[in-house]
Amino acid sequence: MDNPVVLIACLDVGSTWTKGALVSAEGELLATAQHATTPPEVLDGMGEVLAAMGAHDEVLVCSSAGGGLRLAVVGQERLISAEAGYRVALSAGAKVVHVSAGELDGAGIRELRAAKPDVILLVGGTDGGDTKVLLHNASALARNRLRPPIVLAGNVKAQADALDLLRERTVVATENVLPDVGELAPGPARTAIRDVFLRHVIGGKGLSRGPRFRGMVSAVTPDAVLTGVSQLAAVQGDDGAVLVIDVGGATTDVYSAVSTQDDERRAVALPADRRTVEGDIGMRWSAPGIVQEAAAQRLIAPGELHEEAGYRARTVDFIPLTPADFRIDLKLAGLAAVIAVRRHLTLLENRLGPKGAGLIVLSGGVFRHADDLSAVFDELRADPVLRPVLRNARVVVDRHYVLAPAGLLTQADRTEAARRLLVTLGRD
Repeated sequence: MDNPVVLIACLDVGSTWTKGALVSAEGELLATAQHATTPPEVLDGMGEVLAAMGAHDEVLVCSSAGGGLRLAVVGQERLISAEAGYRVALSAGAKVVHVSAGELDGAGIRELRAAKPDVILLVGGTDGGDTKVLLHNASALARNRLRPPIVLAGNVKAQADALDLLRERTVVATENVLPDVGELAPGPARTAIRDVFLRHVIGGKGLSRGPRFRGMVSAVTPDAVLTGVSQLAAVQGDDGAVLVIDVGGATTDVYSAVSTQDDERRAVALPADRRTVEGDIGMRWSAPGIVQEAAAQRLIAPGELHEEAGYRARTVDFIPLTPADFRIDLKLAGLAAVIAVRRHLTLLENRLGPKGAGLIVLSGGVFRHADDLSAVFDELRADPVLRPVLRNARVVVDRHYVLAPAGLLTQADRTEAARRLLVTLGRD
């Protein structure tokens, strides 16, 4: 008797759209659907997507609705502890909204509170090293009654004392992100940040009236995408790094992953998978930021695209209908991609592994709905700053939105299905 086919529905609940992919346990993409997200009860929109895709046996859900995961990093010394925490955040699906270093004072507490983080990552010191700053900051966070849950990932020697100081706060203690100089251990902190967000934060964002939605969500969307990108890098093998550029309405996210890394030592090593978020450049709300930054970097003439970007920011539901509208959207998207990748590479000190980028994946509605992206491809490869690391890269479009589902499948221990699903990238 043949084994029944297991059908897995993978859902991504975003602030604007809820997207779904129906995948077999073997990794075959069977259907896709989307529906407007429906707060204050997102389960309604999820139900519409599931109904459109048809019968399913399992449901896997990730979400960035309500603004995603806002993370503040409180560390000891910016070039070491705070920077280590920041790099952990890049691989945790978080948007870093605040980084502080040294002992928190009144001004530092006010800046931290004003950043409105969902989670605070408290780090400081190598194992067995200095404990003074970490314990001072734990005491400051306790005294000032900051509400966000705290992930404690500093010097293990100070962990018990820090937990005692923070006993009236919601705290999850995990292994030190920097156990020794030059040794970054992001995994435990990354897992703790994700779990804290899912358990303590997402249920309070006004997305659903009951506990069912919170119980269904197994990942923050950027974390799922980053996991998918990591699998894509494994599939890519030694052909170079994978670079994913996701241009949205308000932000532009860049993900990179390598299957091999340089052997060069550094004070704080880079994780194999990284994400950066550019909150000032996007296709609608942040379109003026694209134009402003592009002019500052001399990618366009002063004043060019100023009116068009302003209109898109004032009319965020604008849909291009004419060839001229489509050309302007693609021009803005290409500029956003160049600016975001430049910033990403600057943060990584232009380190994308020994072979540079082997594959570039363009994601976002502006790319998925375009018939001809040759101008964007050429703009990325021709940019004098990006050319050294991108010149040999193949460029594809994630037209079926498979990266987040691939990440969900991987996190559900269906790695082979995820890798087979990723083979669909670049197919129309």
